[in-house]
Amino acid sequence: MSRETEGPAASPPNTDKTAAAPEPDPKDSVRGVSGSVPGDWRMTRVLWPFMLASAVGLVPFTIYSTFLVPIAHTADGSVAALGQLRGLGGLAALAVGTALAPLIDRVRKEWAAAGGLAVLAVSAALGASGDFLLLAAFCVLVGAGTAVLNPALTAAAADRFDNDAASGRAATLITATQSLTALLAAPLVAVPALLWGWQGDLWAIAAVTGGLALFFLLRGRRADRPGEADREHEKGAGRTAGPGYLQSFRLLGALPGVVPLLLVAMLRTAAFMGYLAYLAAFYDERFGLEPGMFALVWTLSGASFFLGNLFAGRLLSADRPRISSERLMTLALLVALVSLVGVFFTTSLLTALPLTALLGVGHATVAACVTTLLVRRCGSLRGTALSINAAGMSFGVFLGAGLGGVGLALGGYPGVAASLGALTVVALGLARLVAATAASPTPPVAPVAPGD
Repeated sequence: MSRETEGPAASPPNTDKTAAAPEPDPKDSVRGVSGSVPGDWRMTRVLWPFMLASAVGLVPFTIYSTFLVPIAHTADGSVAALGQLRGLGGLAALAVGTALAPLIDRVRKEWAAAGGLAVLAVSAALGASGDFLLLAAFCVLVGAGTAVLNPALTAAAADRFDNDAASGRAATLITATQSLTALLAAPLVAVPALLWGWQGDLWAIAAVTGGLALFFLLRGRRADRPGEADREHEKGAGRTAGPGYLQSFRLLGALPGVVPLLLVAMLRTAAFMGYLAYLAAFYDERFGLEPGMFALVWTLSGASFFLGNLFAGRLLSADRPRISSERLMTLALLVALVSLVGVFFTTSLLTALPLTALLGVGHATVAACVTTLLVRRCGSLRGTALSINAAGMSFGVFLGAGLGGVGLALGGYPGVAASLGALTVVALGLARLVAATAASPTPPVAPVAPGD
């Protein structure tokens, strides 16, 4: 295993051979397997609480988007005004995700997830009121809650396994679950709403997220991660101190290739979300597809993204992967760039559809590579890295929609292709920087006193 895939530690390795090893949990019998990657089904049996929570975390905003028109009627506001409120969630996710990033690694990740779920429960209850101001609070709290929940769940899932390949696969299973939820959530929330309306949906989500918050709070009371007992033993002996708040940012920035990797994630998100923002209008203008038919195109794109993320994660978790994460990320960005340009320039629906699917696969593969590399390279700082990554992607959503709109105004859909393609080209350059650091040794990380 290469040095860069071992991941740095925020403290010196434990050399105390007398420290008691953690007792294995029979429910988590695969967590301590070294040098091998359990099958997806076995990993799912261990990770199902994290996968369930990651799926539920996407539902509040899905309800809001799906029932935007009736929500606007209930709140006595315009659809445009209610739609703009969701932007508050993105801003909250950016601010909270960045500000709290180092704290994800300073508390039990299960407790961080419990906090995020509790915030989602409160937000859903507020949103169910239908009041305009409380709906604004709903959007802010959902953004803040998911900014903590998603990186905490991803890092906690990776921590369940003690070798890099399995940890990376665990993290990509969480992101694949989120992709599948994004694809299926709209019809799933629409069916029960026929019985109790959109407000009933939000009350149901409040109950589910509240129950999951209690589950993770209780779960976090026991030491259930590899090496947890050793780390607690060391802290008690006074030999190890975690990095301070500001020091966590400095340590993360010093890791080879991590900063350009975070920028790749942000730019990739901007390009893809900017493309999705104008895809319906493009298919309507170019091919005359009405919303009912376009729903099939949206499903095609979502299914392609889910499958791309799922299988890319599996490929990268192989004991001897045929292609490195860095090289696969570069190739996937090239595929995404060619597909993006092809979609907006083609005049044939039969050509646009496979390009749409290919674009989803390309971006999903890049997302899987980014997650895998962050987990492997950041070691004990992976929670901080994943939190900053989530915050950067929230900013990328706004950046992509804004630049796509500028391109559309200046040059039509070729202008959209140019503006979003430029983001992808920059991401390609950064991906090459990440690849150049693949053989770089990990700099030593000295222990620092907390309270920076």
